[in-house]
Amino acid sequence: MSDMTFERMIQQMTPDIYASLKQAVSLRKWPDGRFLTPEQTELCLEAVMRYEVENGMPEEQRVGYLERRTCGADSGGGNVSPELANLGQDVGRD
Repeated sequence: MSDMTFERMIQQMTPDIYASLKQAVSLRKWPDGRFLTPEQTELCLEAVMRYEVENGMPEEQRVGYLERRTCGADSGGGNVSPELANLGQDVGRD
């Protein structure tokens, strides 16, 4: 058995392997069409996430990133159209 650890594997992972694992997790299939088991999905996702952190990928480009925004607005609530700003005011009125 090899002395390859998970950490060492992440350090030696190439961008092509990263892209392949990311696609496998996304599709839940290996490139040859076989489905990933739940355990494989979990390990691949962990490897993808660790690769992104280890390689200093910007947060907004990482797997699972969610931009903090309100519906139709910037984080401060600006840039909301007048139509959207008044959505709740007419509820229940005739």
